Amino acid sequence: MYEIYCKIRDSRGIKDADVVRATGITKSTFSDWKSGRSTPKQDKMQKIADYFGVTVDYLMTGEEKQGYYFNEETAKLAQEMFEDSDMRSLFDMKRNMPPERFKAHMEFMKNLYNQEKGTDL
Repeated sequence: MYEIYCKIRDSRGIKDADVVRATGITKSTFSDWKSGRSTPKQDKMQKIADYFGVTVDYLMTGEEKQGYYFNEETAKLAQEMFEDSDMRSLFDMKRNMPPERFKAHMEFMKNLYNQEKGTDL
């Protein structure tokens, strides 16, 4: 579990101190897990999973249960978003920004993209 925790943490550029602050799990508890002196209890596993937005199963095995996504394309997009902090940022902006403002940003990005491709539409 600790290795998977580290992988998730590192892929998101998060420090242990951030997780400690957000979850209330002590640094010494993480140290005990890392060294193998103890194993995480269910309540702490859930706190970490909730913090990272993953399931406890994923935290334990590094894999989601089959059938979690509706189709393969959705699974690929979710995995890409999980691995790419810029994708997550765009998704968060879409979620938190007024629709008309996000639409203006998208138009700007589309124009830049088309200019780079040389296909001003």
